[in-house]
Formats: sequence, C-alpha cells, structure tokens
Amino acid sequence: MAGFRSLAYQVRDARNDRALRRHSLRRCLERFAPYGHRATWWHLCDRHGIAPEDRGADPLRLVAALEELEDARAVWLEYERQFAERRRREKHHGVRRPEWAWGGSGDAVVRCADPGVRPEGTLGEVLRRLVRALESEPGTACPVCGDTELHWPEVAPVGPWVGALAWDGPVCAGCGIVVPRPALLDLPTAGAA
Repeated sequence: MAGFRSLAYQVRDARNDRALRRHSLRRCLERFAPYGHRATWWHLCDRHGIAPEDRGADPLRLVAALEELEDARAVWLEYERQFAERRRREKHHGVRRPEWAWGGSGDAVVRCADPGVRPEGTLGEVLRRLVRALESEPGTACPVCGDTELHWPEVAPVGPWVGALAWDGPVCAGCGIVVPRPALLDLPTAGAA
C-alpha cells in the first residue's frame, strides 16, 4: 500500500499518464482528507479548475491541487507533533488526562456535514485557523469562519458521503463544518431542550 509521499511523487511524475496522476491524487485523499474524502476532492476540484470526473485533467492543475493538500497536511502534522510533545511533558508532570484533545474524526480533521458546503480559503488556511482555535480557550463561535450560528441537525446524516460521520459537534451555518467540541464551550447536545 503506497503512502502519501509515494502517491504525491506519482502525481508529479511527468512520465505517468494523466489518468494515473489523477488517480494518485485521489489516493492521496485516502491518507489525508481534512474535510472528508468527497468534500476535500470537490474542494480541490473547485479551487484548481479540475472537473471531478475528468480522467485526463491538466497535470499542472493536479500538481497545484496536490501542493494545496501537502500544505494542509504539513500544518496538521506539525499540530499533531506539538500536541504529542506537550502531552509527554504533561504526563511527566502528572497530568494524565488532557482538558481537551482533537484528533479528527476518522480520516477527516474538520469534517464537512455536506460535501457541497465547505469553508472559504485554502485547506492550509482553514487548518491554521482551526489549530489556533484548538490552542486557545474554547469559544462559542465556529473556529474556522467565526459564525455564531451553530446548530445540531435534527435528522441523522444520509448520503454516500456520510461514512464515519457522527454528529460529534454542531454544524456551522456559515461554512458547513462539524465544529469540533474541544473548540467550544459546553453547549447543549443534540436533542437537548
């Protein structure tokens, strides 16, 4: 099974045909898809002018999309590294349980409730905003867009993109993410009065 870097190399390799390069980019999303697989793919396609079903996409556009994904991955890996380092220090000092921790939900760091509704900006910008929020005190607004209109969906999620989606936080009306609970002050849970 190829890793992220190996797949990224295949996307960049000019000797590969366009279909393989596109396929390798899609497979990169199996390793890191911050919004979830489908939402991240649609985001990259929209931002870089790639038709989602185009098997012969322009290699320059594929590489640009890969670079955006790599930037976001670097942001998240650095956050995870710093978090692990901080937890080691805390454990050494007897703090056995962090006040909060956020490791994402499955393959998604900040899952979009609907893959067609995503935050504005590059993946890296969005993750930098999320990391800043996770490293600060919990608030009452969305850590990505600042919108204060957060709501718990009234029905269970449906559709082929749902996968491991669990309502582990309210959905932001502004950017459509499932807001990670560690970024929020205590809020009523779904179905609470």
